[in-house]
Amino acid sequence: MIKEIKTRRSIRNYSNKLVEDEKIIQLIESARFAPSGSNTQPWNFIIVKSELIKQKLAQVSHKQKWMLSAPVFIVCVADIRCRIKENIDVVLNENSPQEELKQIIRDTSISVEHILLEAESLGLGSCWVAWFTQDEIRPILNIPNDKYVVGIITLGYANETPKARPRKTIEEIIHYETW
Repeated sequence: MIKEIKTRRSIRNYSNKLVEDEKIIQLIESARFAPSGSNTQPWNFIIVKSELIKQKLAQVSHKQKWMLSAPVFIVCVADIRCRIKENIDVVLNENSPQEELKQIIRDTSISVEHILLEAESLGLGSCWVAWFTQDEIRPILNIPNDKYVVGIITLGYANETPKARPRKTIEEIIHYETW
């Protein structure tokens, strides 16, 4: 797995080759096995291939037109109902105070990383996009107010080979016993 971790890049230019449905299912299968607090599994995924919907998603993602070269978007949605079972109104956005929101974002983020690494292992390029607001993105996909969109994964066959970006040294990031 270290090979995929080291070679994965954020791809922003894709070929027009279609992504096989079997590979998309395999990506979701990898996400399904991600760990989550109390095994709540808050993740849901919306597969988007429609050009019209992709255009709307790119528009609310600060007009990032490069996204449109990807043949597939996977919209990753966290569901707080796995932690808040009571039938109470919950509206989630970037300023929501619920502690459970942090938990479902954390857990869904782990599943997103599983998808990114599995995509790399399958020879697919991907990029995690999260520059949008909940109020703008949810209506496009009919996502209820009590769900939180963690990210959009653009997915396809890479039409570029970005160089590795600089990383801190191991000595810069390790602390032993205390800070």
